[in-house]
Amino acid sequence: MESSQLNKDIVEKYRCRVEEFFRRTAAMGIRNLENYYWYHTVDLGEGLITPGTYDYRDKLSVFPFPEEMRGMNVLDVGSASGFFSFEFERRGAAVTSVEIPALSGLDCFPGETLGQTINKLKKMMPSHSAFSREQQDKLFCLEGAEKLYNYFIDGPFKFCQRMLKSKVDRHYCTVYDICPERLGRTYDLVFLGDILLHTIHPLKALASAASVCDGTLILSQALPDAPDNLPMMVYMGGEVQGEDDLSWWWPNLSCHISLLKKLGFRQVSMVGKNSGYLQSAGDYFERAIIQAIR
Repeated sequence: MESSQLNKDIVEKYRCRVEEFFRRTAAMGIRNLENYYWYHTVDLGEGLITPGTYDYRDKLSVFPFPEEMRGMNVLDVGSASGFFSFEFERRGAAVTSVEIPALSGLDCFPGETLGQTINKLKKMMPSHSAFSREQQDKLFCLEGAEKLYNYFIDGPFKFCQRMLKSKVDRHYCTVYDICPERLGRTYDLVFLGDILLHTIHPLKALASAASVCDGTLILSQALPDAPDNLPMMVYMGGEVQGEDDLSWWWPNLSCHISLLKKLGFRQVSMVGKNSGYLQSAGDYFERAIIQAIR
């Protein structure tokens, strides 16, 4: 099948999911979800499935997560809609979810404003989302940062948490503020899904996550198209203020390995790739899965 037709088919299936989701929630008497942005596809049971941009349900086998996680303490950094947090919990783990406390907690290039960051979010939102482009324009023009934070991050997670009757422990801080003192413990497994590529200081972020990891750290990361014989980071932020995808530095695999070993992990390797298509736009994505063991 040609790529363009494949993309159209994926987007059409997504639109059908959106319609089915709202049909089912309306039948359940659930309202006020029309402005939510669903990052993950989450199966909430009884046929209710969120129309997420990323659907990882059939890709879990590529991640080196234990099938049985009973007795484990797990930290999910940057949980978004919460797919991985809820999956860890389903496997028996005691799970802590960490998210930024407000949109102002998102990294930005020095000198840029929160307004520019919000404009980037608007541009990054696919046109084939749960609501039309006209509705999106109205949403971003009229709503303040606090409501946008609820629509994009906290609202979808808490909705899924309620529907699943989940006991995931939610903490609010930036990745840079993660430490044993703040979270009150360390963890057997720490997971960072697509986090480092959205940090202006990736080494500082990685060091913070490593500080609470007693066992295994797993991260999903886009790798640059660059030589891997020397550890390096490739700058991806462009030259114009306000014109980036909230992404600035992509370390290559050698750089990840060197940094993680220097942070105290004895065994570091790329253990697979997570690839697929954005459900809401049909665009292809590919991420390396890197595992570091103490």
